[in-house]
Amino acid sequence: MNLIKYVEEQLLSKKALPSFKAGDTITVNYKIKEGDKERIQQYQGIVIQRRGAGASASFTVRKISNGVGVERVFPLFSPFIDSIDINKEGVVRRARIYYIRNAKGKKARIEEKQYGGNEEVAAAPAAEKQAVATEKV
Repeated sequence: MNLIKYVEEQLLSKKALPSFKAGDTITVNYKIKEGDKERIQQYQGIVIQRRGAGASASFTVRKISNGVGVERVFPLFSPFIDSIDINKEGVVRRARIYYIRNAKGKKARIEEKQYGGNEEVAAAPAAEKQAVATEKV
């Protein structure tokens, strides 16, 4: 068993892939070969699930194309994946959001993760603490 893990680690390319989870909206830049030409096609959608570990890890991306839902499974360490860009981080409570398949319209939306407010407001308490610390010295 240890030998299998060792071979998997040697075969995996050490790509710098971003950390993403179910509910995130991502763009997968995928290499497509047509005859002797090679081009990069973008596939943007919501991550439905991540599955597996190691060399067999994969993820499923769902998008709506001309009013029809299309899902595609990508192997995580595929040599055809050029890059993965995270567009939005979604707030979901499940690791596999299959319920999005049956949702239509506004119910199919996923709330976007919000980060802490205004930078000036967040920086103000830190500046006050620094000023108090310099006064004590």
